[in-house]
Amino acid sequence: MKDLAVVVPVYNEEGAIEKVIEKWTQELDKYGIDYNICAYNDGSKDNTAQILENLSEKFPRLKFVNKQNSGHGSTILQGYRENCKEYEWIFQIDSDDEMGPEGFNSLWSQKDNYDFLVGIRDHRIQSLPRKIISMVSRLTIKIFYGLNGPYDVNSPYRLMRSEKFANLFEKIPAQTFAPNVIISGFVANKKLRFYQTPVECKLRQTGEVSIQKLKLLKAAAKSFMQTIAFASKLKGIK
Repeated sequence: MKDLAVVVPVYNEEGAIEKVIEKWTQELDKYGIDYNICAYNDGSKDNTAQILENLSEKFPRLKFVNKQNSGHGSTILQGYRENCKEYEWIFQIDSDDEMGPEGFNSLWSQKDNYDFLVGIRDHRIQSLPRKIISMVSRLTIKIFYGLNGPYDVNSPYRLMRSEKFANLFEKIPAQTFAPNVIISGFVANKKLRFYQTPVECKLRQTGEVSIQKLKLLKAAAKSFMQTIAFASKLKGIK
C-alpha cells in the first residue's frame, strides 16, 4: 500500500487551486511520503478542470477526477471509498486554502499512536448561523454517538487510518450531506484513538462560500437528520 492519499474536493476554485496544489506538493515532498493528491472536480463551471489537467503534467503525484456535480459531502465520500484500499492513510483537505500545509506535520508526526487525527479550526471567523450550526453538530454527536469525541466534528483537515474506516465509508449513504460529522461520531462511538490540535484557519482569498443564508439552514437541518438516523446503524459496523 502507498502511504497517503490527500482527498481534495474542488468546486469553482480556479483562483486558488493552483496555489493549493503547489503548496501541498512542496510540503509533502519534505517527508519522503509515498503519496498522491487526489483532486475531485465536482462539476466546476469555471476553468478548474483545465487548470487541474495542466497541473497534473507539472506534478506527477496529482491525480484528478472530473465528475458531475453532487455536492461536497458526496464528493469527499467518493474520494474516501476509492482510495482507502490503496493507501494506508486518507487525509482530507478543502481546496479554498483556508487551512494550509503548515499544520500537516503536527498530525503526521503523531500518526503511529492514533487512528484519527484532526486539525481544530483555530481563529476561524464564522457568522452567527454557522456558529450555531457548529454547536448543534457537536451536541448531536455527544447525544447520539458518544461523549468523548473530536471537538471540531466537521473539520475538513483530518487524517484517518484507512483500515479503521473502510467499512464505515461503504456504509454511509452516498448522498449524505456531511459525512465528516458522521465519521467524527463513529470515532466517539467506537472509542477510537484520536488526536486533535489547533491549525490556523484563514479567510479564503478567492471565490465564495457555496452555501449561504436560507440554503445553509436547510442544509444544516438535512445534515442533522441524516446524522441522527445513521446512529442506529453503528452496531453493525466495525
